[in-house]
Amino acid sequence: MGSKLSINSKIKEKKEIKKNKINSKMYTMIIALISIWIIFTITTGGNFLTARNLSNLLRQMSTTGLLAIGMVFVIILGEIDLSVGSMLGLLGGIAAILNVWFKMSAGATIVITLALGLVLGLWNGFWISYKNVPSFIVTLAGMLVFRGILIGVSKGSTIAPLTKSMKVVGQAYLPSVLGYIIGIIAVISTILIITKSRNNKLKYGLNVPSKSVDMAKIVVISVIIMGLVFILNQYQGLPVPVFIMLMLGIIFSYIASKTVFGRRIYAIGGNKEATKLSGIDIKKSVLIIYAINGLLAAMAGILLTARLNAGSVAAGQNAELDAIASCVIGGASLSGGTGSVAGALVGALVMASIDNGMSMLNTQPFWQYIVKGLILLIAVWIDISTKKKD
Repeated sequence: MGSKLSINSKIKEKKEIKKNKINSKMYTMIIALISIWIIFTITTGGNFLTARNLSNLLRQMSTTGLLAIGMVFVIILGEIDLSVGSMLGLLGGIAAILNVWFKMSAGATIVITLALGLVLGLWNGFWISYKNVPSFIVTLAGMLVFRGILIGVSKGSTIAPLTKSMKVVGQAYLPSVLGYIIGIIAVISTILIITKSRNNKLKYGLNVPSKSVDMAKIVVISVIIMGLVFILNQYQGLPVPVFIMLMLGIIFSYIASKTVFGRRIYAIGGNKEATKLSGIDIKKSVLIIYAINGLLAAMAGILLTARLNAGSVAAGQNAELDAIASCVIGGASLSGGTGSVAGALVGALVMASIDNGMSMLNTQPFWQYIVKGLILLIAVWIDISTKKKD
């Protein structure tokens, strides 16, 4: 009995060490993000941190953020999806066609587009899980096929303008009062989560930081949340696309960290053979993850089309690379088994901040590609170096 308790204690201790490493990566990325913001604030004469620009930055980030939420689950599995950019473009284009050409209501357009996203995700997942075709090949084919279908169905033209009710999804803002209410709820949730986490660690005899450290963490997070809400309310309020992204981020973060399904995804990515021997249906799990990824790509396509008030054949080009980079920058490992939704969103914010800041400085587009490519390379190198040390 004593040996069993000792083994369980060691397992929990290892999980705690791994969690602390992930948290340290997250803190490093947050520091890097703050540094990027400081640099752009200085170089733009303070214009980068204005309420209007922060609002635009977060709205731009929402599309990449949604793709990154789905992509991080795929990467945790140890797989990849190169088709989400073309999928986003195709589904956004279909949403525009349904709304503009077929005069469908916003509600019907959104439901049909989400359903199609689910189908396309299942298509990818079927070939990968049940036909054993490598995910790189399946999604590379999808990238070409989906882009080709988009060009074909749209006849190579831009489809606009959308109806007023459809534009609301991508362009509207929440009232200031509602923004403050959401901020207060987020602060209360933060307090409850940190407190519960501390109590659970004490219950299982794990090391816990001092109360002053947890209190400082609560204060810092609360200040950031309420400060962001206050700044956004100085412009027009919390953008609806950002609210949708945050809600989905919270939901999928809970799924990843607090559900049996989420733990299975990490187990598959960590050791597929051992997971298979334990009786977990790997094929079904892979299929579900790719279906979710398709669903989130559909939502991203809807938000992008609504924000731009048009469907375009160029929509979503290279978006898959931004999503993958966001996940890796946020601490996900391309070898599988490691990653988090929160980290992916921080990575998406880093990528969006680079795009936004360099655009404000009128930097030529080729420099944006170079900088983002180097950041991705460095992030992967850091991940590999960390694993070697372990």
